[in-house]
Amino acid sequence: MNKKLYVGNLSYTVTAETLRDLFAAVGEVVSSTIITDRMSNRSKGFGFVEMETEELAQEAITKLNGQEVDGRQITVAEARPPRRDRDGGYDDRSGGRRR
Repeated sequence: MNKKLYVGNLSYTVTAETLRDLFAAVGEVVSSTIITDRMSNRSKGFGFVEMETEELAQEAITKLNGQEVDGRQITVAEARPPRRDRDGGYDDRSGGRRR
């Protein structure tokens, strides 16, 4: 089963392809995404990588958390599911709301 990871403290120059290549050194990457600002289309400095198995995800956390990428020490952790806000919508954790 696939496991999604949060990758934070990214340089604004890091691309989804850069993430894919970095995590592919650990194992099979299903997907990689950089989260961008809707208005400026600029990176928000974090993204997500989906690894093929739970074991590969744990290995990626162990090997890559704290590693320096483009001059910044990245954070790698299990991604948390979106949480519901009081109005029943989902909080996308970026200040906006999705319905």
